[in-house]
Amino acid sequence: MANNLMLRNTSLLLMLLLTLHVVDDVVHGFDSAGLLNMIGIVVLGFLIYGTLVLHERVSGHIVMLFVALFSTLMPVVHLRSARINETAQASGGFFFIWTLWALGAVGIFGMILAIQGLLNLRRSKSRNLEDA
Repeated sequence: MANNLMLRNTSLLLMLLLTLHVVDDVVHGFDSAGLLNMIGIVVLGFLIYGTLVLHERVSGHIVMLFVALFSTLMPVVHLRSARINETAQASGGFFFIWTLWALGAVGIFGMILAIQGLLNLRRSKSRNLEDA
């Protein structure tokens, strides 16, 4: 149960970091504020729902695994950019790079917790079937 709570909190932290990073993307010109961001807001709403309401189910663990995976891939995408050094040296560059590091590290931790949680759910389901 403690791992489930830790996974839920990690997923919420990752979503907070992702929203801060998306805003920073717009500020640094990697993205534009438009319709695509509105779609992102809707997706974020579903991810929050999956994390908070479905956290004890397989579907909730899959949602949280998706959040962690997306967070882990964010630094891979940005750190390979030709403009990353220019962005790092610009105003707000420290925060931009810090969020990439935080997303990567916490994302890996979240993926481990989500996979462990999925395996635990599978084990408990098989135990319940054996007891029946």
